[in-house]
Amino acid sequence: MEDRKAYLKKEREQEWRVELRGKMKNRERTELDRVVMSEQDPGVRNRNFTEVNRGLTAEQAITEASRCLDCVNPTCITGCPVEINIPKFIKKIEAGEFMEAAKVLKETNTLPAVCGRVCPQEVQCEQACFYTQKLKKPAVAIGYLERFAADYEQQSGKISVPEILSRKGRRVASIGSGPAGLAFAGDMAKMGYDVTVFEALHEIGGVLKYGIPEFRLPNKIVDVEIDILKKMGVKFVTNFVVGKTATMKDLKQEGFEAFLVGSGAGLPNFMHIPGENYIGIYSSNEYLTRVNLMHAADPDYDTPMISGKKVAVIGGGNTAMDSVRTSKRLGADRSMIIYRRSIEEMPARVEEIKHAREEGIEFLNLHNPVEYFADDRGRVNRMRVQKMELGAPDASGRRRPIPIEGSEYEIDVDMVVVSVGVSPNPLIPGSMKQLDVTKWGTIHVDPDTMQTSIPEMFAGGDIVRGGATVILAMGDGRKAATAMDHYLNGN
Repeated sequence: MEDRKAYLKKEREQEWRVELRGKMKNRERTELDRVVMSEQDPGVRNRNFTEVNRGLTAEQAITEASRCLDCVNPTCITGCPVEINIPKFIKKIEAGEFMEAAKVLKETNTLPAVCGRVCPQEVQCEQACFYTQKLKKPAVAIGYLERFAADYEQQSGKISVPEILSRKGRRVASIGSGPAGLAFAGDMAKMGYDVTVFEALHEIGGVLKYGIPEFRLPNKIVDVEIDILKKMGVKFVTNFVVGKTATMKDLKQEGFEAFLVGSGAGLPNFMHIPGENYIGIYSSNEYLTRVNLMHAADPDYDTPMISGKKVAVIGGGNTAMDSVRTSKRLGADRSMIIYRRSIEEMPARVEEIKHAREEGIEFLNLHNPVEYFADDRGRVNRMRVQKMELGAPDASGRRRPIPIEGSEYEIDVDMVVVSVGVSPNPLIPGSMKQLDVTKWGTIHVDPDTMQTSIPEMFAGGDIVRGGATVILAMGDGRKAATAMDHYLNGN
């Protein structure tokens, strides 16, 4: 009996030592500083389109991964719209198993190298991190680590292709090759469906290609992720406008049983103020598409665009930051953000605002354009702005901007880019009268399944949400894939 008591006492002491060592190790982890990613020098990068962020070294990645506490209830996963097993892939990095970390990412994320660059982790997975929630310290750099693992695999030349279940021989389609369509295609291909993605433009990738400049997301990164989908059996058809090139009825007759509508929100909004139709005033959609996708900055191409020297970008979101930073790279002497609220209320990511300011972008906050003027040729040459002050919060929770009477003045400009939001692409909703749409022109869906009022049709991304993030669109695509599989199998 005494031997038994001694044994149990010794066992308890051993458990206590193990627990203590774990606590000490976690204390050491929490004392580590969050990694800082290297960047191009601002005075150099604002004249080129090479990626600003340089990525992590292997040593930096392992050290940062060691900060993860491997929580019993990892809230970071619940903060991820595509439900990546974040602790699992991070622990693979900590162990130096970088290729395995990439495999974990691709279990649920079709575009890990993309997401590691453009996802707003700071308000999603990292916001839910134990460090942020409980310790009030900088979160584990989940986005940086995701980028590192995905890039490591891409650079290794040994890219794994996700496992495909037995082929079902059943055809489904995605209308649009943006984030929602690509995530949907990846999940449906894994389940064994014959997937075709129809894209209206000549390049695959949707907003990833036309809307995000290469200094933030290089096209070659997107192309590698798309190539993996091709190896999974996904087919891509470009220059194909569903509703014009062929109707849904035509596609059904070809054997397609169900569809995801991921056609995005490509219809730009304007402010409807005097002079907005003058030459040299662009929507951010047109401006970025012409530069990113149609090589407008290259004189050897047939889609040239005069580069402004005094450029004003109207708006405060990520697209506005992309536009104004692009103008600087195209040779503008003065690149300005005109935004009617304060800088603290800008919807753009903190990192994008930081990068813009470092690159010499001028911020005219609490300003709003009220009229544009033009020269004898009809080209914009100046704008009148009005100063604003903040009042009570509006429906968005932000303080409402109020014009200050008598505060107007003029600014010389030779190019203006309007970036005040987008509306859903109206082509598909307009061609299908039986499709239920909201008063904003978005497609109405069941939020649990992404199924529309037409049973075989699902929808996701900006065509449902209006303007939203890449990762939210991908989450919609994944949810739609699961629901479509259930629908096609009679569940």
